[in-house]
Amino acid sequence: MTIKLHDMTQVMQATTRRGVGSSRWQRPVYKHFLPPCNHACPTGEDIQGWLAHAQAGDYEKAWCALTENNPMPAVHGRACYHPCEGGCNRGSLDDAVSIHAVERFLGDLAVQNGWSFQSAPSTGKKVLIIGSGPAGLSCAYHLARLGHQVEIHEAAAESGGMMMHGIPAYRLPRQPLKDEMARITSMPNVTLRCGVRVDDVAQARQQGGFDAVFVAVGAQLGNHLNIPATDGKKLVDAVSLLDEVSKGEKPQLGRTVAIVGGGNVAMDAARTAERLGAKDTVLIFRYDPKHMEALPSEAEAAFAEGVKIEWLSVADHFGADGVTVEKVTINPDGTVTPTGQTTHLPADAMVMAVGQHSDLALLKTAPAININKNDTVAVDASTLMTGQEGIFAGGDCIGGARTMTTATGHGKLAARAINAYLVGQRYVHPPAHPLVSFDMLHLPDYAQAERSRQPERPLTERSGFDEIFAGLDEKTARYEAGRCLSCGNCFECDNCYASCPEQAITRLGPGKGYAVAMDMCTGCAVCAEQCPCHAIEMDPEPVEATPAKGSLGEPVMPARFKVRA
Repeated sequence: MTIKLHDMTQVMQATTRRGVGSSRWQRPVYKHFLPPCNHACPTGEDIQGWLAHAQAGDYEKAWCALTENNPMPAVHGRACYHPCEGGCNRGSLDDAVSIHAVERFLGDLAVQNGWSFQSAPSTGKKVLIIGSGPAGLSCAYHLARLGHQVEIHEAAAESGGMMMHGIPAYRLPRQPLKDEMARITSMPNVTLRCGVRVDDVAQARQQGGFDAVFVAVGAQLGNHLNIPATDGKKLVDAVSLLDEVSKGEKPQLGRTVAIVGGGNVAMDAARTAERLGAKDTVLIFRYDPKHMEALPSEAEAAFAEGVKIEWLSVADHFGADGVTVEKVTINPDGTVTPTGQTTHLPADAMVMAVGQHSDLALLKTAPAININKNDTVAVDASTLMTGQEGIFAGGDCIGGARTMTTATGHGKLAARAINAYLVGQRYVHPPAHPLVSFDMLHLPDYAQAERSRQPERPLTERSGFDEIFAGLDEKTARYEAGRCLSCGNCFECDNCYASCPEQAITRLGPGKGYAVAMDMCTGCAVCAEQCPCHAIEMDPEPVEATPAKGSLGEPVMPARFKVRA
């Protein structure tokens, strides 16, 4: 009987401890991860990528990388609510990177230098876009870059949607908005037709010979509450008020103004009322501070300017003695219960800021398109196509987070889905890289770097609609870009190269990363532990799936590595 002996040294070592031995059990692999800022951006910007170019001082390259996903950085750098900064890992160290301020800097610089967009050769396909707000303009831009002919029909006399007619000029001056819209509409295969209202989407598609349609009509109609108003008191909705002011009109609201609502539009309406001459502006909000609908930054800015608020209150009547306000309590299910306790607030005018809805009459002749109970268009979540073949919808008219940046993201998604539809395919979003969280970073040493602050007009000088923030200069913008931790993506800091005890890592040159010589690597993981941004992971050493010839079926151990003398 022949007894076959096996060397169990490496097997025992692998089962007793995970460390350095004569056989490698793991190997370093450079990988790409998804930074939380990119993950939080509704337009899917590669924020870490364009910040890296800005940090290097290559601003045009940074702008090009940014506009791959978002064509209006000067606009979004001013008026976006920047959820990217809420996800920024840097916030766990000192303060989040001021991403929106650097974005604004790049957008303004592009306008100053006349940087423009390029279009692909024509595909011969025509797409109708209804609405020229952020969703419509974004869709037009991305389709044009793919070579499709785009025609935008806008019912208003001027393009821009709620960017032009809803966001106050102190947040979004009109010139940067017009400049960035003009860059899109001046692309060779984009045609903008203002003052053209579409009443029948199916008819417009047929008569124009369009291969597809994107409906981006926005939510331009203000909601109303059944609040009795007597004695000729001025009762207006916030959307109409903001629209009138955007056109240069100056509605007379009186000295005291009550605003019903507690969202971002209510804050804009309150701050606008003060700029129109109101001396006392009060928000009437049915919930408590914990349930504030407006973003904290928007509410803080309004309160800093003198806006007051009545919590847990509803407006019951608007008459000669002002607004009758009734106190309420919040129930566990989120509803409110009237208490019967009322007070009177003096008010010359009352502004309703209780939400908006879309005018969807143009879809009535397309029975395959479903309208949800909340008056939004039903779409496929992955393609934004409605129930009608070839008709897509996005922006505020499909509901969800009704923000400018969300609508811009819808436009990008719709363009990609329409492009796939035009060639007989269905768009499938590529899989995302794994998300990198703060606890995955390796930051034994980091420099405390204070966040940059944009110059701001003093409260005492905010009597008009001039822009509040002045933006960053070149030096500060570049510094701010340098605060990025490059989460999950190698920025060639050389930590891995310098820390490898076997000198198994070599540089491949600027922008090309590193290579690992596996015949020298011991799998000690020092490189991964020294990588500050978690761009290296230790993967298990590959094991042959098929037993080696002549063996009894036991797995083959990895080949022994060579160690440099």
